[in-house]
Formats: sequence, C-alpha cells, structure tokens
Amino acid sequence: MSNTHTFNYRFLISISMVTAMGGLLFGYDWVVIGGAKPFYEKFFDITNSPSLQGWAMSCALVGCLLGAIFSGLLSDKYGRKRLLILAAFLFVLSAIGTGATSNFTLFIIYRVIGGVGIGLASNLSPMYIAEVSPSTVRGKFVSLNQLTIVIGILAAQLVNWQLAEPVPLNATDVEILNSWNGQTGWRWMFWMEIIPAGLFFILMFFVPESPRWLAKNEKVSKAAAILTKIGGQDYAQGEINNINENTLGLSEKINLKELLNPNLKKVLIIGIVIAVFQQWCGINVIFNYAEEIFSSAGYGVSDILFNIVITGSVNLIFTLVAIFTVDRWGRRALMLMGAGGLAGIYALMGTAYFFEITGWPLLILVISAIACYAMSLAPVTWVVLSEIFPNRIRGAAMAVATIALWIACFILTYTFPLLNHFFGASGTFWLYGVISIAGFMFIYKKLPETKGKSLEDIEKEIIK
Repeated sequence: MSNTHTFNYRFLISISMVTAMGGLLFGYDWVVIGGAKPFYEKFFDITNSPSLQGWAMSCALVGCLLGAIFSGLLSDKYGRKRLLILAAFLFVLSAIGTGATSNFTLFIIYRVIGGVGIGLASNLSPMYIAEVSPSTVRGKFVSLNQLTIVIGILAAQLVNWQLAEPVPLNATDVEILNSWNGQTGWRWMFWMEIIPAGLFFILMFFVPESPRWLAKNEKVSKAAAILTKIGGQDYAQGEINNINENTLGLSEKINLKELLNPNLKKVLIIGIVIAVFQQWCGINVIFNYAEEIFSSAGYGVSDILFNIVITGSVNLIFTLVAIFTVDRWGRRALMLMGAGGLAGIYALMGTAYFFEITGWPLLILVISAIACYAMSLAPVTWVVLSEIFPNRIRGAAMAVATIALWIACFILTYTFPLLNHFFGASGTFWLYGVISIAGFMFIYKKLPETKGKSLEDIEKEIIK
C-alpha cells in the first residue's frame, strides 16, 4: 500500500539523519579510545597492569548495558525523543570529562557515562527511524544509522591519526609520557566528540516524537499530523488504522512477563540470537584489538595507524553498498551472505596465521572480512531488530535484544586476549568461523524475510 503514496523525503531524511547522529556518536565514542590507548595508559601508569588496561578498554560496556536497560524501561513510557536527548547530553558530558580528568577513577566513570549514551542510542536511533519510515524504504533508512556509526568510527580513526604526533620506534615509556601525545594529545581525541555531540543535543529538540509511540499512547492527532507530513492524509489514516488494529484491546502498560508469551517468545529468541551473533562473529575484535592483530601480521606502529584508517574507509564504502541493497536483495539474503562469507574468510585468516604468513595477504583478508560484515551483519541486524517486534512491546523487546548484544560484545572483548593466548590467532579465528557457520544455519532456518512489509504486516506474519 505504501508504494501508492508520494512521500516527503526531505522531511524523512532530515529527521532520520538527525536521529542517526546517535549512531555517529556511538561509533566515535566506541573507537576513539583505541587511538588514545598508547598514551593515556602511560599517563595513568597502567602499562604494567593488564587488568586495569582491560578495564579501561571495556568499562564503557557496563554503561552500554545500563543504557540498554534504561531504554527498555523508559522508552515505552516516555518516548524515543526524550531519551535520545538524554543520550546526547551524556555524550557531551563524557567527552568533556574523559579528556579533562587526571584521575583514573574519574576517567573510568566518564567512560561509563559515555557507555550509557551508547546503550541508549544503539537501541533508540534505529527504532525511531523504523517507526517513521515507509515500508518500501525502511531498510535503507534504518541502515542510515549504521552508516553514521561507520562514519563515527572513521572520524575517530582519522582524528586519532592526525592528532597523534609521530612516535619513534624506539621511544621509551617516559619519552611518550612526557610528549605532547602523552600529556595533551589523547585529551583532544576525546574532546573532539563535543562538536557532534553538542550538535546532536540541539537538533534533537527539533525532531518530532515517533508517531507510532504517540498513537500507542492515545495521542492520535499528533501522530496523524506527523504521518500526514510524511505521506499525506490517506497514508496517515492507513497507518493509524494499522496501529490501532494491532493494539486494540491491549493494556497501555507493558507487562514484561508478556515477553515470555509463547507467541512472543519465538520472535524474542530470534532477536536475541541474531544480536549475539552480530558480536560473536568476531569482527569487532579487529577494531578493538587492531594493534595486536596487525602486530601479529608483522606491521610496525606507523603502518598500524594507517592500516586502521584503511579498515575504516572500507567499512564506510561497503556500508553504502548495504544501504543500496538491503531493500532490493532483502534482509535474510544479506544476513546469509555475511555469515557464509565470514566463515570462509576466517578459515583463510586462521590458515594464514597458522603458517605465519604476514604482510599484505593478511591485510587483504582483514579488509575482506570487514567489507563482508559492513554490507551484511553490521547494518542488517539493526534493521531486522527494529522491524520484527510488535508495536506494543517494541521498546522493551528491542532493549532485551540490545542488552544481549552488549553482553555478547563484553564477552567477545574480554575473551579475545584469552583465546589468543591459549589457541593463538589461528585457532581464535577458526573458532569465529565455526560460530559464523552456526549463525548461518540459524538464519537459514528461523529468520523470515521482512523486505517491503509494513511493521504491522510483519507482526501479523511472525506472531501467529
């Protein structure tokens, strides 16, 4: 039905891009610490403490979990817009505090605050975009969130690369500590986030609330006005009728026990598994532990920084490919391609590490894995999660899946050094390959295609 309407794409793109800035800040905040790592570790004197090094790298994940939990508890009650404004404020606060502090405990606290912002934005940005987008272009629009995540990642990599002064290969810890990098440079890496975070905070006040949240909360006239601006009066009336039909006779208050309803439990399990798989397929270790991975491949410090920028650029290019294919090829097809492709690439990567092949062959395999992930599992997971849950519980169910995703991310980040120690790089990537095969089988058997269907039609099909 949606394809019979003329849509106000200027309005749709503007509100979607502003909301997707949550993704940009997610990407920047997530990656910036990697470039600052060699310098703040010297500043805080934690270079000889693996536990503190790991805690500094992973503490934001605690905030991510808290943010995802809060979004589930509060987004269905207070709406998407207010919590996205809160996320923007937390990003600003975290960027200022992390760069300004000279106390390690406060550094950790501000990183956790930024993590809460990530948890909120990672859940709410794609959900909001899905709720305002017509079904024919919803995949493309929700993928804008992943595009901005990738832009944020690349921006952080470029900022780190440009801000860091060249480090001599034989530089001592004391020389690095007393350099501009060790005293001031790493602070500016965090402070640069203030610019997009402040812009996100201001612009979110001009974005309307989700029309589906408004309709569900008996603010039908406001919802109709927004939907009319998107697609005209006939489109608005049709969407309102669909929303009312799917929420007729249901309590406004969401009982979390409803998520365990046998009909809903099926779709919740699908959401949790694909969220966990997006992390356990292993790509994020390449971003979090790029220094270790490229060092194992025989690269020096300067080459590693440049290689990281290359991976970020490839990530961006193939995310653009995903945006132009997700509504043509379908979600399920891209997910299957990503899982199968990664399994094959990891088999080759593990073999390369096993036979101690270094240099450009391994770099090409790493880039191939990132390209495969960027055009499939990275964006499409968020598209699927934003689509498959029923209107009345979307906030709570999306939060559960996002919480599972961040727990999986923490486990992945925490276990990589352990797996790398016990199995070596070859065994670790072979393990990720096995997980990718398992993910392929689950997607093939359980995940329905959602391309071109309204959120309400998806609900009728998947909740039987």
